[in-house]
Amino acid sequence: MSGILAGIRKVLGKDQPRPNNIVFIVFDSCRWDAYQAARTPNLDRIGLAEKRYSYASWTSPSHYTFLMGMVPHLSPKGVFASNVYREEFATWSQRLGLPAVEFKAFVPQLSLPAFLKSQGYYCEGWVSLPVLNPMTSMSAHFDRYELAPSHNDLQAILDRIEFRREEPSFFFINTGETHYPYLIPGESAADLPHLSGVHGVFKSLDEFLKNPGAFLQDRKEEEFFTPDQFRAFFAKQIACVEHLDKVVGRFLERCPANTYFLIMSDHGELFGEEGYFGHGPIFHPLVFEVFYLEGLRP
Repeated sequence: MSGILAGIRKVLGKDQPRPNNIVFIVFDSCRWDAYQAARTPNLDRIGLAEKRYSYASWTSPSHYTFLMGMVPHLSPKGVFASNVYREEFATWSQRLGLPAVEFKAFVPQLSLPAFLKSQGYYCEGWVSLPVLNPMTSMSAHFDRYELAPSHNDLQAILDRIEFRREEPSFFFINTGETHYPYLIPGESAADLPHLSGVHGVFKSLDEFLKNPGAFLQDRKEEEFFTPDQFRAFFAKQIACVEHLDKVVGRFLERCPANTYFLIMSDHGELFGEEGYFGHGPIFHPLVFEVFYLEGLRP
């Protein structure tokens, strides 16, 4: 047991259980109404999801916010924003099972893993989207931080998770089943419409930079998706949520009793509404509406 954790338990009393393990899972790009339409009996056991709002419309800035110790907000009226932030940081006391946690405990790093390490936690991150890779500043303060072998296999990530006996653990996980092209392990994107983005723009960037004129001349104009394709995408995201519910359900069976879950999406997704598809450089309510749930392992 680390000296920090031993000191905490000495203050609390020798019979006081150690702080909760924390499992923080992000369903990338999962919009609120897709989650709401899915059957989620296992996730419901942890806590009933509510509609909240993301601080950003795409993956990287949303995750930077999470790693500051913040979660999607409720957009309250008639209050000062500073009070909302203060109350949000204070909720970590309940989540961790520790004495009162104040905003000043996160200063100056404003880093959730740095704060947790100061409380005796082992911190491990597994991310599925390349924009969160270990070469970015996302990995700061983690004991281990890895880019998953597949962008859409939460089961493979959870199979690697091992809770530690000597200290509480914090696991930060991003999974991409609910991100375009909305696939579960074993499925192929070959029959789906192509979308430039995480699966296209980075792969083509070097070619474009070497010879922009030839690249643009050879590349055909992509057609926008049809209404039927949009509906199929939405239905597929719902199916991916139901798949993830089963994966989390299996994981619950081997989690220690003192494991606290925070599960949410980082932003929403547009499926043709008002001519939009995807997320990022889009200002639309549906891209900011996300699901959020938290609770102790049932």
